Amino acid sequence: MLRRLWQAVLVLFGVSVVVFFILHLTGDPVGLLLPPDASAEDITRFRKAMGFDDPWIVQYTRFLRGALRGDFGESLRHGEPAMALVLERLPATFQLAGASLLLALCLAIPAGILSAVKRNSAVDYVSTVVALTGQAMPTFWLGIMLILVFSVRLNWLPSSGRGDFQHLILPAVTLGLFTTARITRLTRSGMLEVLGQDYIRTARAKGVSEQPVVWKHALKNASIPIITIVGIELGTLLGGSVITETIFSWPGVGRLSVQAITNRDYPVVQAAVFLLASTFVFLNFLVDVTYTWLDPRIRFR
Repeated sequence: MLRRLWQAVLVLFGVSVVVFFILHLTGDPVGLLLPPDASAEDITRFRKAMGFDDPWIVQYTRFLRGALRGDFGESLRHGEPAMALVLERLPATFQLAGASLLLALCLAIPAGILSAVKRNSAVDYVSTVVALTGQAMPTFWLGIMLILVFSVRLNWLPSSGRGDFQHLILPAVTLGLFTTARITRLTRSGMLEVLGQDYIRTARAKGVSEQPVVWKHALKNASIPIITIVGIELGTLLGGSVITETIFSWPGVGRLSVQAITNRDYPVVQAAVFLLASTFVFLNFLVDVTYTWLDPRIRFR
């Protein structure tokens, strides 16, 4: 457990190093933030006031000390605390990622179980083809196609913004389709492996009906890898919502990050990436703990 925590701290430290130095390699924000007719004296004064004239190691140390206190500085564009801006957008991202994951679980687990139970049937072939198609379809293309069909042609659903339930449908489908396909395939393969075990054959030989065999005995043991991938997928959905939020103008952390990158608003980008990375690391840690709870034979090494 302590080793996992230490690894999580090292990962976050690595994230801070990569994010800080890559962002500062993209260019000087002074030229973007000041007007084109700014004098050399104004540029020098601004660079000194913002600390851009310090060596990178000094800037990084200052950034790291602030990050440990939850202070990522003020947004260069909005003049507000960067972390406050990110936290303000976080509920929208959690809502979108949660809806996508819920949609994926509701579709993928029954489809994976049904596909495994009816192996090599028409249901299995259809489920496999749909899952492969879902994994092969680019998110940006799917989002645009859904907008064209359901918003432009049919006028059934709104194409952008965050409002009532209807606003959530298209972004959730776009973001959750890849996860649905992945969990479907994993559930199918896990169930096929478990259904071939001796204790399943023994239960059937004793006259246990098929429904308890599948839902009580097989699914419980096949759920360990599913829970693992669900935890990882939730972190992926949070971090991977950038494209979906941009396509549907969803006011979440991903869209805020894209705007901040365009404006070279370093504090906001650093705060957003650091928060999403921390969430991803925490979810992985939670998955590890759940993993050992489901299977006591597993121990941290």
